[in-house]
Amino acid sequence: MQVLAGISGVVIVLLVLWEAFETIVLPRRVTRQFRFTRLYYRRTWSVWRTLVAGVRERRLRETLLSYFGPASLLGLIASWAVMLVLGFGLLNWSLETAARSNMPYRGIWTDIYFSGTTFFTLGLGDVTPRSAVGRLLTVLEGGTGFAFLALVIGYIPAIYQSFSRRETNITLLDARAGSPPSAGELLRRHALDGSLDALNPWLRDWEGWAADLLESHLSYPVLCYFRSQHDNQSWLGSLTAVLDTCALVLVGVDGVARRQARLTFAIARHAVVDLAQIFRARPMAPPRDRLPAERLQELRRFLGSAGLKLSDGVEAERQLTELRSIYEPYLFALAEAVEVALPDWMPAAEHADNWQTSAWGRIGAGGTPPGTSPKADHF
Repeated sequence: MQVLAGISGVVIVLLVLWEAFETIVLPRRVTRQFRFTRLYYRRTWSVWRTLVAGVRERRLRETLLSYFGPASLLGLIASWAVMLVLGFGLLNWSLETAARSNMPYRGIWTDIYFSGTTFFTLGLGDVTPRSAVGRLLTVLEGGTGFAFLALVIGYIPAIYQSFSRRETNITLLDARAGSPPSAGELLRRHALDGSLDALNPWLRDWEGWAADLLESHLSYPVLCYFRSQHDNQSWLGSLTAVLDTCALVLVGVDGVARRQARLTFAIARHAVVDLAQIFRARPMAPPRDRLPAERLQELRRFLGSAGLKLSDGVEAERQLTELRSIYEPYLFALAEAVEVALPDWMPAAEHADNWQTSAWGRIGAGGTPPGTSPKADHF
């Protein structure tokens, strides 16, 4: 029995240390089939979203879903610590290393207690090792605990720095593309402001944003569960708006060059596909057509009201359908995986940007400051 416990302890310790190395230190995606971390997130997310599904009020549901990312991160770290303590405790028990000093020996529970005080470097002294092997194991566990603490101290700030970088551009998108963002509104506002020439630099910035998203979220997939400050914003919704904008520009929008749109589309689509692989979210047939024929005509009229002309004809529609087919199935798969709604191609008829609202009202009908219009161009 003690031999089996010792083998189990070695396996548990090595498994946790390897998982922690792959999750915190290794800066690339891990492709092997079984991982404790992947299993942990799948099971806990499945349980959490099932519990939250019964909440009907949208804002409360979004708030509850936003708790999962940070809470699951702390839970993962705690589970690693518990498993390491258990693993070393099994080793102590199998090797009979713990000497009884100021407390009665209670079998394996005393060894686990001794392991816990050693791992967290408490040094209480009520249980001490009684052999050379025990002292060596105690030093190894104390060093492991110290290194584990150091890794965690560096890991959590790295997560939040990546989150902050991601959210900065999402927040800036509010005044440019609405809340939630949409490709049609982004193009319309640039046209109304006479700043179509600023669209290419903007797409270049989002090319860099998509590359950073790809790198950071592949290294730290838990970031995919971190939700934005506002319920009508999300990293996936912003990525959708960027891909939709690139698709429209590639089909042909008068006054907008296509080269930068092609580059941004490539890296944004790359990010969508690789992140879908992280979640093992197979591309799925869209449950709804985001841009049916009648909606496309509305989009043409919407852009036309700002003086923009979107290429039309059979060939243009075929090209747009083809572009959508290579990214929308992955978007819907990711939206299903992380419980996020995808934005439309155009804003709702009556909507306000996040910057226009507050707890005391909003800029608009009934609350419009003097000299402004409820239908202001937002610039």
